Amino acid sequence: MALSCSSLCSQLSLIRHCRLGTNRITHGLHSPYMLCQFRLPLCRHYSSSEVRRGFARYVASKLQWANTKYEDFLKKRFPRFFLLYHTFVEGFKLLFRDAKDIRRIKAKMWSDGVKFQDLPYRDMEKLRQFRRDLIKAIPLVIISIPPFANYLVFVLMYFFPRQLLIPHFWTPSQQLEFRRVYHSLRARHHWPVLKGLEYTSQQVKNGHLQRQLKDLCAKVQSGANPKVSEILAIRSLFSGPPLGIRRMSVDHMRHISPLLFLTPRLPGFLIGQRLSSHGLELLQLDRGLSRLGVHQLNDSELRQACYLRGLNADVLGVNQCREWLSQWLQVSSSLKDSEVSLLLHSIVFLSANYPSGPSHH
Repeated sequence: MALSCSSLCSQLSLIRHCRLGTNRITHGLHSPYMLCQFRLPLCRHYSSSEVRRGFARYVASKLQWANTKYEDFLKKRFPRFFLLYHTFVEGFKLLFRDAKDIRRIKAKMWSDGVKFQDLPYRDMEKLRQFRRDLIKAIPLVIISIPPFANYLVFVLMYFFPRQLLIPHFWTPSQQLEFRRVYHSLRARHHWPVLKGLEYTSQQVKNGHLQRQLKDLCAKVQSGANPKVSEILAIRSLFSGPPLGIRRMSVDHMRHISPLLFLTPRLPGFLIGQRLSSHGLELLQLDRGLSRLGVHQLNDSELRQACYLRGLNADVLGVNQCREWLSQWLQVSSSLKDSEVSLLLHSIVFLSANYPSGPSHH
């Protein structure tokens, strides 16, 4: 009995000791204040926004890893398809980068009241080229919007790259090939333009100007390059009838349009409007380029500037391109807006024989 009592007392003592310990823990380590002390750092470290950002980074890294594996697979197993895929992806990157630049330029024009002709040359050229590219790229962008439609785009890229795609989506070899094709199509109209000028010269009443125009056409047809002074000597014929931008015959305008990569398959009044707007735009570009200076252009910009003005610059050296473009600007800088027709005809006068004939200044 004594043993039982002593055991009971020891158990009661142990229970009491445990309760006191629990109370000390409750009022000490596990008090509400201490719980907050532990909980707050955890909340700060694992806030919901940081969790979302961390999850987004994790997903992005996994997608990037999967994309790298996919590209490696294509590169090894389907190298030709990989080239198309890579060109497609990089093309969209360039297109979106250009779109950001255009937005910046437009914002500057809007906020500062700057007109197109007052922009720096590179901004003017980017606006001009982007407008042309956008018109051609809109169908491609629309086609690629639905899921898995990019495979259809790949098919189009493979079979009709020159007709359907803008230069952003051409491979480097395609760019060289297609520029050569487009230039050959443009060069087909050199001879008809010269023959048209010969025929129109009969309408010139001034005998001296008529003879100068015929001599200039004959010189180009013989394979020689005319002097700048010989071109400017007949400038008065291109500001009014019979060779002004709105006074030319429709047939003659149809041969001038391909020199600017414009379609001739439009009504005559529309062709005249397009030639006038594109010619004035080219004249404004020339004035911007004169302000900048030809020597400020890098090799790529120099060749593109020559190509736009009628020269197949891919087969020429940098010094030849610079010499030709300087000669072009000598003509352009002397012209008024009303004489823009002569600028368009200079595409034939200056580029038809360069550099095969002797160079004149």
